[in-house]
Amino acid sequence: MSPRGGLPEVGFDVPMTTEPRRPVTMADVGAAAGVTNRTVSNVLSGNKPVSPATRAAVMAAVRELGYQMNVTARGLRTGRTGLLTVAVPALRIDYFAELALAVVDEAERLGWAVTLQQTQSDRERELAILGGHDRLLSDGLIFQPHALGPADRDLLVSDQPVVLLADHELQADADQLVLDNVGIGREATAHLLARGRRRIAMIGPNHDPGLSTAGSYRLEGYRQALAEAGLPARPDLVVGATRWTWDGGAAAAEELLASGVDLDGLFCGNDSLALGAVHALRRHGVDVPGDVAVIGVDDTRDAARSDPALSTVAIDSAGVAATAVGLLVAQIRRDAAYAGPQTQTIAHRVVHRASS
Repeated sequence: MSPRGGLPEVGFDVPMTTEPRRPVTMADVGAAAGVTNRTVSNVLSGNKPVSPATRAAVMAAVRELGYQMNVTARGLRTGRTGLLTVAVPALRIDYFAELALAVVDEAERLGWAVTLQQTQSDRERELAILGGHDRLLSDGLIFQPHALGPADRDLLVSDQPVVLLADHELQADADQLVLDNVGIGREATAHLLARGRRRIAMIGPNHDPGLSTAGSYRLEGYRQALAEAGLPARPDLVVGATRWTWDGGAAAAEELLASGVDLDGLFCGNDSLALGAVHALRRHGVDVPGDVAVIGVDDTRDAARSDPALSTVAIDSAGVAATAVGLLVAQIRRDAAYAGPQTQTIAHRVVHRASS
């Protein structure tokens, strides 16, 4: 009992002192992976080649133990940060999100970390990423410009390693991976024509190319396919979309339906637009593909999962990521085999599914 008023004494547990958790070291990673410290260093720095099995074992140990490299110390020692920057217009667009994830996976496989930037297709943001302070915090940049175009060729290169992902060839003295957007539009439209559709609409082009330069090139391909089939390109069958999202596609389809135009086919600038458009069509009792056949672009994961499964023009984001990271790392390491700036066309193919 307490000597003060008979209340029971209250006991307090004295917290036990604990030793601070020791940071995971390179030696811990090596022990877990069954390799030497030097091998771990080679994997993480990318300075020397190692076997795929060894690289996989080291990176698995890094993830399991939560090892964090001292970027500052590494930079002082090697002149590199071990970081790559990826800048895309918007991660809310499925294609860019999947592409960024593929770059992260490929970079990690090669022992590099990645920082992500969104430009929102804004010219000032794009210029800031190209020449701003953030460039000093990484060893190289994988960059998809939207607001910068052919007239900005001198702004698209620098003395730091860069790989451009472009909607069209930018005539810049830099490594470029270029989409054949005219070919994509032509082949998507031809796919619908081959299924007997003759009143084919398009959703996606925008009068402001800074928001989506791909749209104007895919519109050109759409018109080419119609001309080759002897059909007119009707302005009333083309609807713009300010944002290439599900909501943008649904709104554009609503606009088409409200206009009263008679259509039996629909080409959408990307899969997100197409999935939103299909939802709007079906909500109004339009059968897909019975009344209107629909095709998108990108072959995002949701395309195959939708009801009906979405026909699309597939772009291999994993292949784009592997090529882009490979070119960038070759520049950073100054590999003897690196032949200098080159332009490569990104492959695509039509995937036929239930929506068409």
